[in-house]
Amino acid sequence: MRFNRRGRLDPSQVSDRRGRGGTIAAGGGIGVVLLAVLALCTGADPSSLFATDAPLDVPEGDVGTLEEECQVVADIDDNPDCRFVLYVNSIQDYWDAEFARRGARYQSAETTFFSGGVRTACGAASSQVGPFYCPGDQGVYLDLGFFSEMRNRFGVDAGAFGEAYVLAHEYGHHIQNLTGQMQQVRPGSGPTSDAVRLELQADCYAGVWAYHATTTPADDGQPLIVELTDEDIRQGLTAAAAVGDDYIQERFQGTVTPESWTHGSSEQRQQWFITGLETGQLEACDTFSATEL
Repeated sequence: MRFNRRGRLDPSQVSDRRGRGGTIAAGGGIGVVLLAVLALCTGADPSSLFATDAPLDVPEGDVGTLEEECQVVADIDDNPDCRFVLYVNSIQDYWDAEFARRGARYQSAETTFFSGGVRTACGAASSQVGPFYCPGDQGVYLDLGFFSEMRNRFGVDAGAFGEAYVLAHEYGHHIQNLTGQMQQVRPGSGPTSDAVRLELQADCYAGVWAYHATTTPADDGQPLIVELTDEDIRQGLTAAAAVGDDYIQERFQGTVTPESWTHGSSEQRQQWFITGLETGQLEACDTFSATEL
């Protein structure tokens, strides 16, 4: 992935709460898969990992200074975390332009970095939840340690574009919330459930953003991302496979139980990401009308 080093970043789209602490409760998104993993490893009921009022012991740490340190793309050299600001900016630049093209107004969502735990309109979440989107405050939440967990616990190094895919997936949920699709999801699990269709659509939306990433201009008229390589796409597909229900179940419990799926198989997640990437069209992401997933 090659960036426009002269491009300007907008750190106001990211709130850095690392080191501030919180309490445990629920969210939604890719992180729900991690809850299942944790439950499988500990023998716990996944719902027991959420508690509205339980205190969370979070070590004190320095609050990030992204606002001062992430002004231009070249600042990534000094503070690698600035790359996440770039991902968020690029993703929201695309959706803002796409909504405008359709005669609608895009409502921006803030990404919050946290460590240990964070309070949200959906309750409070621990880092064990992983990346998630909260429709209540229309925010994306991410503990950057998630990517170390992918390497150490899952044995997967998704690389830089794998990071971008994760954020683009969560912003896919934001689009579903804005369009009302999220509110129509019926409860249930299984390989063709609404829950799975929602996640696969978010994967497809991530692919749509990737299709347009190198041609979507920022405020200065130039894209923040100027090149995506085959290796970048491989990294995105690696990340998508790593959060497939079947991959996680096989790795942590030794058996695959499709009737319990809520996010889709690795193959499904990769395929719908590819669908968005190859077409660049939102209409191609209608997983709810698809007869085959």
